[in-house]
This record gives sequence, structure tokens and C-alpha cells, in this order.
Amino acid sequence: MLLGYYMHDLSPFVIRFTDSVKIHWYGLAYVLGFYLTYRVMRFLAQKGLSEIKPEAVADFIKMVAVFGLVLGGRLGYMLMYDFDHFIHEPWTFFLMNQGGMAAHGGIAGTTLFCGWYAWKHKISWAGIGDSIVCGAPLGIFLGRIANFINGELFGHVTTVPWAVKFPTELLHEDFVKQGGDPALMHEIYVNGLHHSQDIIAYFEQRRGGLAELMEVVRQPDSGSAMILGLTKGQFYYTFMFIVGGLFIGYGLIWGKSQPGPAAAKA
Repeated sequence: MLLGYYMHDLSPFVIRFTDSVKIHWYGLAYVLGFYLTYRVMRFLAQKGLSEIKPEAVADFIKMVAVFGLVLGGRLGYMLMYDFDHFIHEPWTFFLMNQGGMAAHGGIAGTTLFCGWYAWKHKISWAGIGDSIVCGAPLGIFLGRIANFINGELFGHVTTVPWAVKFPTELLHEDFVKQGGDPALMHEIYVNGLHHSQDIIAYFEQRRGGLAELMEVVRQPDSGSAMILGLTKGQFYYTFMFIVGGLFIGYGLIWGKSQPGPAAAKA
């Protein structure tokens, strides 16, 4: 028998030194994600299973973090979710302390950066991807945990036993900023309904279509805005499916005829 839902009351801060100096769980998740990805990619490189040499992995991760995830994620958010603001006040791109990162932009930025890196060093672009996707899910998992701690990426109203109830003051700003209906917000919080939580979306790198499926229960990032009958998240994930399918097709058609990193160095 269900006695009550979990009431979210987690602090977004690991530690607060002052009102302006504090360490966020979200920032810590980024740092740990980069470090774990580095350890996985270095392990693969030492075993001869990567296009990148072991001594080059650290610099590669640093560049991916800056040019791929951070800049790509920020630019993706501004273009896909805050375009009007970006066009009229482009300097807001640099106000990252105010939030606003898009996973789609980070993935696109990382993909393009890896393409440039492969071209510059004359190695396989797909081969780099094979290495980085072995570590990236760890970072995404930590990021989704941090999303939960922050009380963001919340889902639609639900009564399932694993639902989470968020206090009004935690989600009010995000809900309105994302185009939420104030009447719906009243229904959710005053009448005691509950939100589903979608931290399972970390599977987006491990289980293909689950990220797209989780968008069905997630509150759209821009309220009721739809594109071709899909939420913005679902629409943008469609392009990820297409690009991923092209890479798989490339590997199936041409990959077998190419020697792996270890064989090429033998």
C-alpha cells in the first residue's frame, strides 16, 4: 500500500561557502563525467582499441569538453530553445551561469569536433566515436542524477507509485519560463497531483530509443510548442536517430574492410 510519494527537497549545492561562492552538484557531475570518460578512453587506448594514443587522450578530452559539450551545448540551447533572445541579445550566449544547455547541441558539437580532430590527425572519425561512446554514458548518467537533484526535466502529471512530488517554489520559475500553463501549475501543486521523473533518460546513449520514448512522459521544454506534431525534444532526437543510422550503415558496409587500430599498428 502506497503511504506517500517522495517529496523532493534536495539542495542543488554540494557545499556553500557564501551566497556567491558555492559548488553545484551539476558542475561536479560534469567534472566527474569528463574524468570517467578520460579513464575509459585511456584504458581503450592502452589496449590498442582506440584511434587516439594514450598520451593524447587527456588533451582530447579537454578539447571535447570545451568545444564540443560546453560551447556546443550552449549554442544548441540558444538556437533551439531561446532563438529570439539569442538574436536580439547575442551576448547572453556567454551568461552560462544563468543556465541553458541542450544535450542535442552538446552531442552535435562533440560529433563535429571529433570530425575535425580526425581530419587534422588523419585518423578514423568513426573510430574516435567508438571510443568516446564507451565513456560518455557515464557522464550522461551523472548529469541526469544532477538534473534530479536540481528538480528539473520533470515529467507530466502522473499517479504511478514511483512518482515524485516537487514543492511549488522549486519548479515555479522553470515551469513558467518553459511556457507552462499557470492553471496547470495550480492543479499540480495545490491539488496535490504528482510529476513523473525522467532520470532514466541517461539510457539515451546506451539504449537507443529510450531517450525518444522518455520524451513522451517529459514536460516539453517549451510548453505546448510542437514541431510536426512532436515536442521539440522528440523532433531533435529524430535527427540523432538518422545520423546514428548512417554511422551504423557506414560501419556495416565499409567497416569490415578496414583494419582495427590494433591491427593497423601491428
